[in-house]
Amino acid sequence: MKKVVIVGGGAGGLELATKLGNKLGRKNKAHITLVDKNSTHLWKPLLHEVAAGSLDDGIDAVSYRAHATNHSFHFKLGAMRNLDRVAKTISIDPIYDEEGCMILPESKLEYDILVMALGSVSNDFNTKGVSEHCIFLDSPDQAKKFHHRMLNKYLQLGVKETNSVNVSIIGAGATGVELSAELYNSLKQVSSYGFSHIKSADLHVNLIEAGSTILPALPERISASAHQELLKLGVDIRTNTMVTEANEKGLITKSGELIKADLIVWAAGIKAPDYLKELAGLETNRINQLVVKPTLQTTQDDDIYAIGDCASCALPVGGFVPPRAQSAHQMASLVGKNIMATLKEKPLSEYKYTDYGSLVSLSNYSTVGSLMGNLMRGSMMVEGRLAKVVYVSLYRMHQVALHGYIRTGLMTIVEKINRVLRPRLKLH
Repeated sequence: MKKVVIVGGGAGGLELATKLGNKLGRKNKAHITLVDKNSTHLWKPLLHEVAAGSLDDGIDAVSYRAHATNHSFHFKLGAMRNLDRVAKTISIDPIYDEEGCMILPESKLEYDILVMALGSVSNDFNTKGVSEHCIFLDSPDQAKKFHHRMLNKYLQLGVKETNSVNVSIIGAGATGVELSAELYNSLKQVSSYGFSHIKSADLHVNLIEAGSTILPALPERISASAHQELLKLGVDIRTNTMVTEANEKGLITKSGELIKADLIVWAAGIKAPDYLKELAGLETNRINQLVVKPTLQTTQDDDIYAIGDCASCALPVGGFVPPRAQSAHQMASLVGKNIMATLKEKPLSEYKYTDYGSLVSLSNYSTVGSLMGNLMRGSMMVEGRLAKVVYVSLYRMHQVALHGYIRTGLMTIVEKINRVLRPRLKLH
């Protein structure tokens, strides 16, 4: 059987492994293996909710190993280290326990077709002090790290001359904007769980953006609407403000101003993992993304595909496919079809990106965005209840791709039950 190896279990990688497992693995037409350094999967657009404590990743996360068993593919725990295109193998780093003892040594995995679905990480642009003093939201562990520190700051309020919690978020894209709103929602919740001394004035959130507007990738009218909603919550929005340094006191801007901060989140820009730029001679761009052809095969090797945030795919009209969950979903669908076409020795299809619009959730306060593409001519701005329903449906589509309609329906019911049975905020 042909060996198909998928590296990275994000939205695109896990959806692709599930599809190929159901179509090929179950019928013994191919051997499908998913490789990831983590044991569980959580949809990345939900990480701001984990950071604020409004989502418990222990409940919503998907176990790779259990999911692989249910969908006829194999799971390999570990981080990819190297690639040998001649021998058609990838090297996987050794695995260590929390005390530094080796559990498994370095290993190799053979492939006939390799799919790189590594996603992206935050790009600090080598800004001084950022890696030491800022928290990134690239993984559930980092989101939980922020959440624990936030709870500790709430505990200190009124003690040790601590009168407020100052949070600075660099980058006013979707992650920064959604986290800003979610923090105010979590503040309301935490005050009802034994923190009655905490008031809305005790939280001060700075949202810092180097550009002239927040949500720069979205239409101006949507950006303006989100801007007004955040101002109502109390967010201090600073546009046209470039951060040049982070230290133990806070942030230093290009103008020399010190913005004091107890917690700093860096959410300004992305890049693909650094090791891709020197990986087996594959072509990359300036942010380490693998350059792909319209079929999503890499330019230097037709047996290697790239999807999602780690892929640089040019659009016919100029520019590149944006790093969004909908892009990863569409790419995973096409690569699944192309791999099955390859096994049947049929011609491959080319990727055509369809933009269905963008939505930004401002927690329980509002949802704003635009719907476009095949839904209507041009674009339509949506807000409120309709926008919230569409926003939630994006996650439901991801769940359907992984679990099917029946299981997704049951999971939705369980979520509604948990809203009654469980605390509205994770308090540990």
